[in-house]
Amino acid sequence: MVTMDDVARRAGVTKATVSNVVRGRSVVSAQTRAKVEAAIAELGYRPNLVARGLATGTTMTIGFIVPTIANPFYSAVVEEVETVLQEHGYHLLLATTRGDNDRARRHLTTLSSRSVDALLVAGDCDLNEHLPPLEQLGVPVALCAWETDPPSTLPVVTIDYEKAGYLAGRHLTKLGHRRPAVIADVSRHQVRVAGLRRAFAEAGITLPGEVVFPVQEATTESGYAAAVRALAAPDRPTCVFASTDAIALGVMAAVQHHGLRVPGDISVVGIDDIPQAVHAHPPLTTVALPQRRMAREAVQLLLQGISHKRRVPPDLCLLSPDVVVRESSAPPAA
Repeated sequence: MVTMDDVARRAGVTKATVSNVVRGRSVVSAQTRAKVEAAIAELGYRPNLVARGLATGTTMTIGFIVPTIANPFYSAVVEEVETVLQEHGYHLLLATTRGDNDRARRHLTTLSSRSVDALLVAGDCDLNEHLPPLEQLGVPVALCAWETDPPSTLPVVTIDYEKAGYLAGRHLTKLGHRRPAVIADVSRHQVRVAGLRRAFAEAGITLPGEVVFPVQEATTESGYAAAVRALAAPDRPTCVFASTDAIALGVMAAVQHHGLRVPGDISVVGIDDIPQAVHAHPPLTTVALPQRRMAREAVQLLLQGISHKRRVPPDLCLLSPDVVVRESSAPPAA
């Protein structure tokens, strides 16, 4: 079996330098790192993670709990978390809650007992009641993508979701829309809808409850079904606000299948800016959420905690979204 000593001899460096390269530490120059990586590739060296963990008291693993990876938003978050961890020589242990409260509890219990070096938790609806024990976990813990009121006892890196809804609403009111339909996963996206309401209120428009068409899941299929209901309303909306892009894509399909034009008859605006948004027909106007920046900053927070061997102090980092105007929104038809 090839050892770290073998790599060090081949590269002409110390064993400590090889260890720094393997662990992703930035103290090694680019030239030396290249020599070590070449020796690793040539010899086929594979680090013994178990031995390393016993020697250092770490697992070089961070646990991450997300609601789902089927949603492109969370897929991007997971990808960015994994990228940052790999840059620092860490590994990702991923678990999904899938909207199941019991599953969320089991994952938290399992990851808490697996000796991970830190724990990152995304989403909130399935996890709020299970957070208190995490405060005493003994390793750094951080939350991200938190949409309800975040706990004051744990660090949170999240997005200003209320502002996202507000920016969507302000865009629509500035275009002259006064008769929207709101299609939203109301249980999870109340804050986004509240932001939309604030924007319309500033334009002197109160949104009645009947313009809200709730969905149980933020999917294209649910968006389509809800849009069919909205289009059947006595006073057809001139625009639709969807609480996610996935919902918005379903809305656009329903509008077009009913012989109407987007945006000629009905404008559609979503939230997320998933990759599919720019390739929709027409391209979707949306509010871009900085999920990759959020993921990167949350992981950096945990790595700092690991480096200093301490819990990360409670704090709230709120990242701002931006409107991306494309072709699915326009002034209402005369």
